[in-house]
Amino acid sequence: MAINRSSAVTSANAAIPQRGSTRRAAKKRLSEGRLVAGAVRYIKLGEKGKWAADALENGILPFGYRPVDHAACARGDWATVRQQLIAMGRRNGGIRQGLRELREFYELGEDTLWFTIADGHLWWTFAKGRVIETSKSDPGSPSRFRRTGGWRKTSLSGVPLSVRSLSSALTSTANYQMTLCAVRETDYLLRRIRGEDEPLPAKAATLRAELAATLEEMIRRLDWKDFETLIDLIFHRGGWERISQLGGEQSDVDLVLRQPITRETAWVQVKSRASQAEFDDYLARFERDGGSDHFFFVYHSAIRPIRAAPARTVHLWSADRIANAALEGDLTGWISERVA
Repeated sequence: MAINRSSAVTSANAAIPQRGSTRRAAKKRLSEGRLVAGAVRYIKLGEKGKWAADALENGILPFGYRPVDHAACARGDWATVRQQLIAMGRRNGGIRQGLRELREFYELGEDTLWFTIADGHLWWTFAKGRVIETSKSDPGSPSRFRRTGGWRKTSLSGVPLSVRSLSSALTSTANYQMTLCAVRETDYLLRRIRGEDEPLPAKAATLRAELAATLEEMIRRLDWKDFETLIDLIFHRGGWERISQLGGEQSDVDLVLRQPITRETAWVQVKSRASQAEFDDYLARFERDGGSDHFFFVYHSAIRPIRAAPARTVHLWSADRIANAALEGDLTGWISERVA
């Protein structure tokens, strides 16, 4: 529900100082391209996100607790606020939780990074200035809000922060039942916003690249029979069914495959060592036959790189592509046994 800003309280009595952070608030939040945050808080934009559309469009942090007096919060009279929470029917933990949320909303400084989950993305922003009370005429609207510098749903480098791309340890915060909270995954969140590589995935990618390079070397040491078997295993684990013999006396093709889901068929020609002329010859045979949807030419060694014109139906696999397919198919152990 939209906020009626014309009735917002903007007088000095409604303004509050940002306690505990006035020195840091003036700091630049971007230092040499690096995001700097004094604190991080998740905020729910209304019950079931009912204020999200307005908040994201207008660049505000909406907040509820309508029975709690804005002026008491603004002057830091938390004893009065406590009594008002009791009058709301809160007890024990609910009182502590309400006091914490209200104090943080009013007192956290401009260096606090706020984030929320909405429309399949993580959104983040920084608040600007003081808390402003809204009109009391609409009980369905937020009772107060803070302005921001605008919400963003991308990293500093422009990469979308879609929920699908983020750890569920962070995005599950959206299930939080109250209004705002701190999160354990602060470092992870800041790295994603900054566009920095995650340490463990980056380490895994380095190790995977090293393993793939080693597999390339081992694949080139396979004899032709083991090499044909490896290619057959790769396609089988990729969901293709062989509907021909493996190699043998077939003159034009080593494998004929079918994809049971799409019903597509493929010719596969396997060569330990190959040349451009051989590739061109087998491609011409495939095109003359016209009975299959795809042509795979698979080899591990060539004196010169083999080239193919871009085509949706033609797939040229050299040793590096085979090594990665073997990794995906969990065939590292099989290859190691053949070259041991």
